[in-house]
Amino acid sequence: MKYLKLIRYQNLLMLAFMQVLFRYAFLKQQNIPLALTDWQYGLLVLSTVLIAAAGYAINNVFDVATDTINKPQDVVVGKGITEAAAYNIYIALNITGVAIGFYLSNVIMRPGFAVLFILIASLLYFYSTTLKQIMVLGNIAVALLLSASVLIIGVFDLFPATDSQNRAQMASFFSILTDYALFAFMINFIREIIKDIEDVDGDYNQGMNTLPIAIGKSRAAIIALVIAIIAFILLLLYINAYFVENNLFIVTFYAFAFVLAPLLYFIVKIYGAKSQKDFHHLSTVLKLILLFGILSIVVIALNIQYNA
Repeated sequence: MKYLKLIRYQNLLMLAFMQVLFRYAFLKQQNIPLALTDWQYGLLVLSTVLIAAAGYAINNVFDVATDTINKPQDVVVGKGITEAAAYNIYIALNITGVAIGFYLSNVIMRPGFAVLFILIASLLYFYSTTLKQIMVLGNIAVALLLSASVLIIGVFDLFPATDSQNRAQMASFFSILTDYALFAFMINFIREIIKDIEDVDGDYNQGMNTLPIAIGKSRAAIIALVIAIIAFILLLLYINAYFVENNLFIVTFYAFAFVLAPLLYFIVKIYGAKSQKDFHHLSTVLKLILLFGILSIVVIALNIQYNA
């Protein structure tokens, strides 16, 4: 169990679930050619999960001091797992994940795409050692990495199967993946700010310069609120333009009930949030919004299938 906590297995399961969902609940239902076979796509998911697991492992190594204050129950490095063992796990996971990425890049005859896996692995290490201590920049980096896990599906499964005959069709599906990547970025960026507010005591003791440390918890919460309102308005406009205008009533109901309503709840609740427990609750709400937002792809796919 200590090794599973080291790599944050719950987050990895959600990442894998998201990637499997996009392919088998959406892309596979659209009668379009895909570049990877089922087992090769499984390798893509595995590669993504391994590199993310390596990122969590190295982050836990550098987070021992802050987690001892903020989340002592989550500390595993030095309490069951030695630092040397954690480093070895990090190296093994990264090498395996990047090696699979190299293989898949050659499978689709785009060897240059292997750079993506190296860049993601490098950014995760750079985040743990440097970026997380820089105001806002670390939050952006984490949010971008989650978006990349959505876009990489299009890069490896759609783009190589695109030709002159299906270019417009494939572009529309890639556009949908891009929309979800932007959604994931917005929600995860807000969540990272909330997590910084939640962890402000431990981060302050370690000399970090996160947003709540630089401008205070209340001002950071206001910034998270403003971004959440912007996200709410953008989602409302998106739902109206793509769901309401096309008479996708079931998708519209789902989006309002499971994405917009919880986001509105977050906007209301952040006004009175003061304690670490309050911000932890808000972080969980955002995680659920992200999950339900991703699950909406199933509702969209079913709607397309039965109304085609």
